[in-house]
Amino acid sequence: MLPAGKSLRTLREKLGLTMRDVENSSARVADKYRNEEFSIPPSRLSDIETKGILPSIFRLYTLSVIYRRDLRELMSWYGVDLNNLAADLGLVSPPKSHVSDALAGLTSVQVPVRLDPSFDERRTTNLGRMVEQWGLVPIAYLAQFANSDFTYGYVGTNDFTMYPILPPGSFIQVDESKNKVVEGSWRSEYERPIYFVETRDGHTCCWCSMRREEIILQPHPLSPVPVRILRHPQEAEVLGQVVGVAMKLTEWHALDSSPGSKGPAALN
Repeated sequence: MLPAGKSLRTLREKLGLTMRDVENSSARVADKYRNEEFSIPPSRLSDIETKGILPSIFRLYTLSVIYRRDLRELMSWYGVDLNNLAADLGLVSPPKSHVSDALAGLTSVQVPVRLDPSFDERRTTNLGRMVEQWGLVPIAYLAQFANSDFTYGYVGTNDFTMYPILPPGSFIQVDESKNKVVEGSWRSEYERPIYFVETRDGHTCCWCSMRREEIILQPHPLSPVPVRILRHPQEAEVLGQVVGVAMKLTEWHALDSSPGSKGPAALN
């Protein structure tokens, strides 16, 4: 692959633009936003193209406009690929649960495009060994599977409310259409709906029940987190029901180091 500067120069020449053309066009962008950081003098453009000078975010945006190319593509030439967000999210573990919009800007995603014919969805298996071929699929092609009723959340590393069903560090899929608390009898804890709730202190996942104008946020019995009773919807709002989860079974700290923990004895 060509160096980023040389790629930019090749792109400019293919469009029949001189450095002076780029300067004049960039001046119009700078005038629109009343910010000279968007302007690109010929001397600076020459440095970018031939000396490996890194353009500012303002000038990279200007170049994407002038050259009619997606800004994300130009960023990838400099080693910043926004499609790596999904993989890189695991490098950071925020302590509080929250709604995650980090993946909204992805343009493509790696998905299995061919599975081993022996794959049987009824059996537990190593999915990595069942995938015969991975492919980079544009997000636009996946639009037919999109459902605006879903949002995605992350269980913070300090949030043990639904431990051990939802370990800290889990990613969750939330069905926003199911934002009414359902009362009933459940044969197991896995059948009972888990809700994604927003409170004044942040977000959390928990079982819920209603009592007049109050909502009871009930943690898992093995959790060190106490039951909370809040006014509904003034102090707590149900965003939806957790319908999917992706979790790691390692790489998170011990329970006795979490805030308000009762220590290991609480699990015995």
